[in-house]
Amino acid sequence: MIARDPLWRDAEPRFEDLARQAAEAVFCHDGARRGLDGQVEASIVLADDALVRDLNRTYRHQDRPTNVLSFSNNGQRQGITGPCLLGDVILARETVLREARDQGKSVAEHMCHLVVHGLLHLLGFDHDEAPQAERMEAVEVAILAGIGIDNPYGGTPVKAKP
Repeated sequence: MIARDPLWRDAEPRFEDLARQAAEAVFCHDGARRGLDGQVEASIVLADDALVRDLNRTYRHQDRPTNVLSFSNNGQRQGITGPCLLGDVILARETVLREARDQGKSVAEHMCHLVVHGLLHLLGFDHDEAPQAERMEAVEVAILAGIGIDNPYGGTPVKAKP
């Protein structure tokens, strides 16, 4: 866990514990592991909008911050029995706080959802097309329910990424 932006502590004092809890829930969920054997690791970077905007511009050619970015290690995952570094999940503090407020959610629950979402991307899930998005959303909802967080989509139908 990397807390790059110290203001995360002001926004959510339990951010490290919550991010760890969300990550453990993902890694323990059979539907998320998808054939992954052994121990897995990922770094979770709690950053600010400026860093996420820079990364988004550099690697995705989108000059704006986004709530979460995932950068896969792209290493072989199946059949690995030792620790496997999946990659990095990076959250943008200002965007996460704004979205939580606008959606009437707690910062803690929204942050956990985004950690789960980002880690699922590292595990090979995507939401480019409706069937993929439905599967990813169902796994997200199940994982979050397991840690006491309501469906973040509120029953909204899944849509593919534009």
